[in-house]
This record gives sequence, C-alpha cells and structure tokens, in this order.
Amino acid sequence: MKRKNRIWIGAGVVFLVILIGAFRIWYVQGISIKSIKLTSPHNYAFQEKVDVELSRPASLYVRYWKKGEQEKYQTKPTAKAIKHSVDLLLLDTNSEYEYQVVIDRYINSNSKVLSFQTREQSPWLDINWMLDSRPHDPEAFGDGLLMICYARMPGYIALVDHQGAIRWHWQVDDIGVRAATLTPRGTILAMLRPPKKDVIDDKPKEHRKILEEIQKPMRRGKIGFAGGTAMAEIDLTGKIRWRTPLQGKVEKDLIHHDIRMDENNNIHTLYRTEKLYSHEVDGQSVTDTLVGDGIVVLDTLGNEIWKWSVWDHWDLENDSLLDEFGYDRFHMNALNFDRDGNYLLSVAMEDQIWKVNAQTGEVMWKFGKNGDFKMDPSALFSFQHAIHVNSEGDYMLFDNNLFREESRALSFKLDTLTMTATTKINAPLPTEKYTSRMGNAYLLDNGNLLQTSSKTGSVLITDRAGEILWELDSPYVPYRVEYLPASCWNNYFTQE
Repeated sequence: MKRKNRIWIGAGVVFLVILIGAFRIWYVQGISIKSIKLTSPHNYAFQEKVDVELSRPASLYVRYWKKGEQEKYQTKPTAKAIKHSVDLLLLDTNSEYEYQVVIDRYINSNSKVLSFQTREQSPWLDINWMLDSRPHDPEAFGDGLLMICYARMPGYIALVDHQGAIRWHWQVDDIGVRAATLTPRGTILAMLRPPKKDVIDDKPKEHRKILEEIQKPMRRGKIGFAGGTAMAEIDLTGKIRWRTPLQGKVEKDLIHHDIRMDENNNIHTLYRTEKLYSHEVDGQSVTDTLVGDGIVVLDTLGNEIWKWSVWDHWDLENDSLLDEFGYDRFHMNALNFDRDGNYLLSVAMEDQIWKVNAQTGEVMWKFGKNGDFKMDPSALFSFQHAIHVNSEGDYMLFDNNLFREESRALSFKLDTLTMTATTKINAPLPTEKYTSRMGNAYLLDNGNLLQTSSKTGSVLITDRAGEILWELDSPYVPYRVEYLPASCWNNYFTQE
C-alpha cells in the first residue's frame, strides 16, 4: 500500500513539473519580440535608442553593460504597450556594449545577447577642457556631471564628467543658451538668449577709446548678454518638452539672469521694469526713465500669473544713486526660493541679498552691506551672484567682491530673532581666478564646493578653505555651471 502511494506521489510530482514547464513555455512564448532596432538620436556617440516591437502588449526594460566589465545597468520598465522606445544614456564613446531586451512579467523572458559599438566623439564635441597642469582629483569631483551652457550660436547645454568628456548634449541652432537649471521634475529648464545680442567687436581701438572704457564705472550697462527672449524645457533624453517665445509676454520681451521652476511647474524669473521719475536739476524740473528689476511668474505658455516690481517698494526721494545709476539701479542677477517658498534676490548694486514675500511682495529683510543683520565685516560681499539655500540649510552665494578683487564662496547661518549672521563657509579663490562678473558657488554632496570663475573660464572643485582639487578650463565664458548628481538619472536607469 505504501509502495503504491509513493508511486502516485511520484507521478503527481512529475505531472506537476510537466504542467509548470508547459505553463512556463506557454506564458513566455505568449509574448514574443517581433523586432529590435537600434538608432543613435542626433547622431550622438554617447546615446542609443532601442526600438522594440512585441507581439502583444507588455512592459519591458533593457539590461546593458560594457563588454568585458562587471557593472551592469538596466533601464526603467516601460508602460505596457506593443511598441517601445528605450534610451540608453551616458554611454562611453568608442566602446563596445552588450545588451538584452527583458519582457517584464511575473516570469521574465529575455532576448538573446546583442551588441553595439559606440563611435568616437563628434569632433565639435571633443573639447579640450582639461589642462595637464591643473589638478583633476576624481574623488573630489564625485559621481555627477557639470552642466555648462554655450550662449553664442548654435547654443547648447553640455554635461561634462570628471575626465572632461561630454556625456550628454542638447543643441539649439537658432539661438544661444544663457543659463540652465534642474527642475523639481528632473528636467532641465533653459533661458534662451537672442542671437541679435551676439555681437563680436574685434576691431582695434584707439588709445583714447581704451582710456574712456577704463574710466567708466565698473557697474554699468543694461541687460546686454544677460537677457533671454525665450525659455524651454528639455528632458534628460534630450527631448524638448516645450519652447515658449516671450515676445508680448513680458515687458521689453525679455527676461534676465535667472529662471526657476516650482513644484507646480510654473516659471519664476526676472524682468526689466521702467519708471518715469520727475525731479529737479539746476532749478529745472526734468523727467528721467529709471530702469529697475522685478519678478514675474509665468506658466509654460508664457501667460503671466504674478508680477512684482522693485519700484513699488523703493524710496526714490532718499536715493542718492539715481542720477549715477538710474539706467540700471539694482542689477538683480539671481533669483531663488527660500525654504518657506519666499524669494531670495541678489541685488548686486546694493551688495545685498533681499528676501521678498512671494504673496505680498513685501521686502522681509536685507542681508549684506548696510543690511538688517549684524555680521563679520570681513565677510561683506559685493556684486554677488547665485544666492540659494544649500543642503546644510545655510544661505550661500558667490562673492565677486569688486573692492577686494577676490572671488570666493560664502555661506551664512542667519538668525532672524537676534538678526545676526554667522559665517559658515569662506572659501576664497586664488588671485588669478578673480572674476568681477558672473560665477557661482555650490555645495556638493561630498562636502566640496563647485565654484565658477567665469571671466577666467575656470570651473573649480575646491575644499571649504578654497584649495583647488579639480579644475576645468573652458574655451569660452561660462556664465554659471551647475552640478547634476548621479541620482538625477534614477528615472532612466539604475545600476544592477
């Protein structure tokens, strides 16, 4: 009897194995891969697109790896469909890769292992960013990429790794890219600058003309190369989501210096605002046009949501600088959000940071020279850029410091009860890296600082004392350089 039971049990196990095997074959073969096609978008050497067609709707992903290496990557699973396009990003150029298409089900099914060869970098993207005489510590750089914009034509945004290789690129042929920043939804928001501003004056000047230029005040000039006539959003595959011209949308059809997206996908930027000013000169009444700045909030179509003008919050009668600087009275050159959602403005002409209420427009406090906070006089800054709240919760900026002629990264802890400012980071750059205009200072995840000395073309990773650990040499003036950590790509691919 026991022997008969064992026979039945054995037969049952065999039958179950056969049944499971048959089910597996039916399940796996129920969806098949009809075709796999590989293309290189924009003919880039660092990006491939895998187009897959299935016999029935399903989700899939692609596993890929550099031939001969252990590190493997996989793309994020696609939505259930018959046709799929999967981007392989940040590939090494001139390298052989292997990959598999994986149909993502309870029981996955894989294609056979396929391969492709990336070509050498395009000559126009093979830029010699790295000089042998400069430090290049990869540990100091971290695992992210630097985002650099080219403001002439054709404009572009490039992401550069620690070896100076361009790993991602987006180009726009009819306009330049003034500045770009990462958005809350993991895309890139760009300010596009007008080609009519791209004027090169290489004609030799007479000695008299040179002297006249030297004698002009340091702080002069209108919007110039800082302006933008359009804005655009690009995802990390290089696809443009939208591009909006600003003609008829904002005053003078221009925005300038900075552009930010909020959690609701609205755009916050700076614009030029004018005011007629009647006053007495030599006993006669004259009317001047003053030029200042404001904040404007737009949707992605360019429709105005909210607007603020500095002239509504400024005491004209007690301003002694209007006659000298009325054509560019404030030169606001940076806009960002405080932790409570209110605005931070860099007001270069005042050597101050202002906090502005995002609902009422009230100027809540002023920080810097002659501001509301007591601070160490040695930490006073001038013509500063790139104000923001860093990852340690401190207010951080790049100090151009026209008076000391020393550029540096500064951060502060502000106590709004005692109205005192404590200096947390003071990282001066060497004298030869001084830049009187533009630039930025950001705190990286590894504790080092990213500093850009725009007028010298130097993009630097320093420690908190300002010692240079890594350096990129740009062939053109980079207005501002931002750092994109590796986590930015988590929505596209991950390492297995």
